[in-house]
Amino acid sequence: MTAEPSTSTRSYRGQSQEQRRAERRSRLIAAAIDVYGDRGYHNATVKAVCDAAGLTERYFYESFANSEALLIDSFNAVTYAVLGEALRAGEAAGRGRVARSRAMLHAYFSALQGGPKAARVFLVEIRGVSRAVDLAFDEALQAIGREVARMVGTASAVDDELLQAGVIGGVISIALRWIGNGYQPPVDTAVESALRLGTVLATSPRAA
Repeated sequence: MTAEPSTSTRSYRGQSQEQRRAERRSRLIAAAIDVYGDRGYHNATVKAVCDAAGLTERYFYESFANSEALLIDSFNAVTYAVLGEALRAGEAAGRGRVARSRAMLHAYFSALQGGPKAARVFLVEIRGVSRAVDLAFDEALQAIGREVARMVGTASAVDDELLQAGVIGGVISIALRWIGNGYQPPVDTAVESALRLGTVLATSPRAA
């Protein structure tokens, strides 16, 4: 006798239950980035996100315990997508540390300008919500610091988490000021300002 397919594996329109759940989750994250980027996290409701995703609140709680959990996942989606773009740009720039740094920064600033709603989630809405959200932000910055140092840093920079934190935090501060100024000066100028800070990772410390 052939076993009846379980609820978890039964397909609908060629998709398993797990695939449909993953698709709904992705729709909610995309909707959250749009809604948070448009009106801000504190002014957005679960219903607003669900409406933007075209889903009911039942499906929200299928994937997320609360709106805070969705904010964290939305932040991570934006953060690691931008990091991926920057790392690919750095790889394509060749082996020179300065060339890689410039390419990565150009990809970063271009992504912020090209996706202002995502940039708001990445740089503004994530701050000061709760301890759990702050931890997610800190973990992401540590991951970014490690990957950037691996790509462009000296051996000492790869092992210096404090230096990584200072450089990444400084570049984010430049980005926040740049966005606040209406994405002015032009991207290339902003990149060169950030590059002066970023090349600290590529510079060996002087012997005492």
